[in-house]
Amino acid sequence: MEKSIGKFNKIYTKQLATIFIGFVIFGFSENIKGPAIPRIQFDFMLSESQLGTLLSLNALGYLIACSFTAYLAKVWGIKWVTIAAFASMAVSGILMFFSHYYPMFSTSYFLMYIGNGMLEIGLAILSARIFVKNTGMMMNMTHGFYGLSSTAAPLIATGLMKLTIAGHTLDWRGMYLVMLLLSVIPIVMALFSTFPGDVTSHKDRIPLKALLKDRVLCLMVLVLTFGVVSELAVGGWLVNFLEKAYSWNTVNASEMLSIFFLCFALARLLLGPITDRIGFVLSLIIFSGFSALCTFAAILGGERVAFLFAASGIGIAMIYPTVMAFIAKRYPKGTDMAITFTVTLMGLGSVIGNYLIGGVIELVKHLVGVNSPTSLLRGLQAGYGFIGLCAALCAITGLILYVYLYKRKEII
Repeated sequence: MEKSIGKFNKIYTKQLATIFIGFVIFGFSENIKGPAIPRIQFDFMLSESQLGTLLSLNALGYLIACSFTAYLAKVWGIKWVTIAAFASMAVSGILMFFSHYYPMFSTSYFLMYIGNGMLEIGLAILSARIFVKNTGMMMNMTHGFYGLSSTAAPLIATGLMKLTIAGHTLDWRGMYLVMLLLSVIPIVMALFSTFPGDVTSHKDRIPLKALLKDRVLCLMVLVLTFGVVSELAVGGWLVNFLEKAYSWNTVNASEMLSIFFLCFALARLLLGPITDRIGFVLSLIIFSGFSALCTFAAILGGERVAFLFAASGIGIAMIYPTVMAFIAKRYPKGTDMAITFTVTLMGLGSVIGNYLIGGVIELVKHLVGVNSPTSLLRGLQAGYGFIGLCAALCAITGLILYVYLYKRKEII
């Protein structure tokens, strides 16, 4: 009996280590782009619209990966899907280092997002299978490690880009190489881990037709899409906004992004129990609404209240893990398919969202007048206002979902 318990504890510890380290690496890969994007834009001479298109194409890679990962998890098992995800991220870092022409760079960046998409689904399924008690708290805690690595990512990226080794400055290419090669660590962890569900049948999988007819899940897709577009857009656009709108230097702008992710991480680590107490859907409404208010106030208040950009991270941090906890509770026998369905459609929304942000900036610049000294500022404010609008729409959609569930007495 004691041997069985000891063996179980070792297996569970390895599973937890894979999840936590996986989220740390995931946070790095997602959010080192903030300080790098202005340099990438300069090196390849990209406009704001082209930059938005680049981020959208990469979100498309994420979307494609989400669409086939569930099938691979069924055939290979989550263990090998996880290893493949990290391996593709490491390979993309190597390719990026040697990318001196835009086609090769965009291809390697696309590959990184393929890995991110596979990892997103794998970690979400694994977490849903393991955390059957205090689901909201545990989901937020594990995702909190994503926030912690995201907090450090912009500062680490800025430092590495300035680092000189043997007379050669790493710049953004070397920075991506170093950071993405860290994926080797969770690959080793996964090789020595056993994952739950890999040897069980999948007879309880929910048919796709049933998911398409489920109004609750469709509303949750909208909640997650608006929330994630708002969350991910900050990593890609905040440093760019502060540098160009307020003439901040890279270090100060990266510090503000790090503060955003610090608020983001602490919220997930500390506020997770609240979601279990007051309910998942009500939590989504409150936290996304708070993020929207902070974002709009930061834009309208100007540079003196720029700290509100960081404070918005407290609210938006709670959206993704709370949605995952909701799905795990509502669909205990079909979690894999429900997560895949939700995240895949969310990925489609992210593609559109990133494209629209860049498009809004360019549109407003032209409406104000390209030669006007305030055109870039107004364009950036409008683009960032779209991020706040997504957070507001997340709260509104959550409210619609709450009313629907309340009438059916199905509040979770």
